[in-house]
Amino acid sequence: MKARMQNPAMMLPDAMKAINLLYKAAHSAGVPTTTLELIHLRASQINGCSACVDSGARGARKAGETEERLFAVAAWRETSYFTDAERAALALAEAATRLADRADPVPDEIWDEAARHFDEKELAALVLWLATTNFFNRLNATTRQLAPQNWG
Repeated sequence: MKARMQNPAMMLPDAMKAINLLYKAAHSAGVPTTTLELIHLRASQINGCSACVDSGARGARKAGETEERLFAVAAWRETSYFTDAERAALALAEAATRLADRADPVPDEIWDEAARHFDEKELAALVLWLATTNFFNRLNATTRQLAPQNWG
């Protein structure tokens, strides 16, 4: 399989400027980088975006994530590797990514649990980062942007 075209965001410089501003804003609100990387990875796994799963795992490793936690992200509920705050962020990530899966896309119990661990500025960052991740997942899946195949 090959990409259908270059990533649309890369083809339009003004789009990348806007995306970079969203990235900067989401990463400046005080949410730990590892938490942002974990939710990026989980949303990308759900959406089947190989490029973002690859970049998410690499980014998480660079931010200090362990292999054990990275391997367990898809099964975060069944492991003891994640803090309560990370679990709340991962639950929010899944709900915000699977909007059509339930009548109330982000139920109060998911939102309230996230709000127990993050203040409004941090919640804004989580929601913006999830929206940006889902945006990239859709661009990449539509145009078949693939993870690099440079394995040894």
